[in-house]
Amino acid sequence: MGRHVIWLLVLLLSLSGCGPRARDFEQVSSQEKIVLKFSHVVSEASPKGRAARRWAELVARRSSGRVEIQVFPNSTLYKDGEELEALQKGYVQIIAPATSKLTKVAPAWQLLDLPFFFQDIEEVHRVVDGEVGQGLALSLLPRGMQVLAFWDNGFKLMTANRPLQSVRDFQGLRFRIMDSPVLVQQFRRLGAEPVVLAFSDVYSALERHKVDGSENTSSNLYSKKFYQLQKNLTVSNHGYLGYAVLVNSRQWQALPVEIRKLLTGTLAEVTAWERQEALKQNQEDLTRIRQEKETVVYDLSPEELEAWKAILHPLRQEMQAEIGKELLQEAEREKHKLPHR
Repeated sequence: MGRHVIWLLVLLLSLSGCGPRARDFEQVSSQEKIVLKFSHVVSEASPKGRAARRWAELVARRSSGRVEIQVFPNSTLYKDGEELEALQKGYVQIIAPATSKLTKVAPAWQLLDLPFFFQDIEEVHRVVDGEVGQGLALSLLPRGMQVLAFWDNGFKLMTANRPLQSVRDFQGLRFRIMDSPVLVQQFRRLGAEPVVLAFSDVYSALERHKVDGSENTSSNLYSKKFYQLQKNLTVSNHGYLGYAVLVNSRQWQALPVEIRKLLTGTLAEVTAWERQEALKQNQEDLTRIRQEKETVVYDLSPEELEAWKAILHPLRQEMQAEIGKELLQEAEREKHKLPHR
């Protein structure tokens, strides 16, 4: 790894020995069937849900049924606040949490929550597929978790029961967020109150007016029908929402080498497919929301967008100490790297 991720060595030393230790996964024989439980919290119709199912189907076919990935969507096994502990304890073998959920385990992951940090999805991929992504992945190993892939959802939009055009429109509103310090500060800077809720509780909270709004991608808004409970949607694309496909590292290392190769090779194909499908599905679902006309969709003008950025850009400096100055600098470099030809 390059010199720009030396920060990671300090991070690893500070985290080593911390956190719950996973139970050993029984070493399987060369003939024994392998069953891996994959828990996630979103709809099967979402990009993540579809990718999880595609991975499971391909692995079952290519292993002639020897490896079975059992997929449990919609928080049927664990809520998003419970998944990490379940993985660490070995109760489930695979999860794909939003990267925001990892910020409490390793603060450097807050980088991916910074508003208006990425201009487009290509910048995101250059960062998570580069040295910064490798560093983020290594920061979880002392916690008993191994990153196998980074999946996209997309860029987030804002919904509320009143128009959100000027930053002044956020004043006094309560917004559901994932539990990330960056997201807390984001809404405080906008003058709103952040409310941490599990994804499985969002629909009920919107329906009962416990919160006034939320941020999410159009695929999540559409697949979970959140948009039907919100009168206004602003196409802000202010922040990235992605997932880390994680395994329990001890259980993973106990698997036969050929099985790990099958799983990772197939996952690489699924990841490329998932990223393309996430982009496509978000575009299509936003079109569907516009066409159904249950929600007023507002596109920010260039001047309004700049006003949002002016309020939120200072978060980079404010969160620098937690995220790491060198990590931020390396991410800035990676964002602008030209692809190899």
